[in-house]
Amino acid sequence: MVDCGPHGKRVATVVCRHLLRSEQAPAGFVENSDDPNDLQAWCRACEEMFQSEGDMTDAFREFNDMTIVCVACYAEAKLRHSLQGH
Repeated sequence: MVDCGPHGKRVATVVCRHLLRSEQAPAGFVENSDDPNDLQAWCRACEEMFQSEGDMTDAFREFNDMTIVCVACYAEAKLRHSLQGH
């Protein structure tokens, strides 16, 4: 659980910091877990970095800069950054 200012106490999820930037064009939304109780996602650029690094290297972790957000913030980021229709 995480205490989110706008949404209160909610289930915690993990996203890259790029997905928290609402002013940019959709960055893509790559979910990294099929488990609905373990929501994790990063943007297209992070996916490309992960593929080129071949693992969660220190360089990838620095680029990704993952953060914990609530499930409602995760859903908002997914809606904002999904590339369907763009």
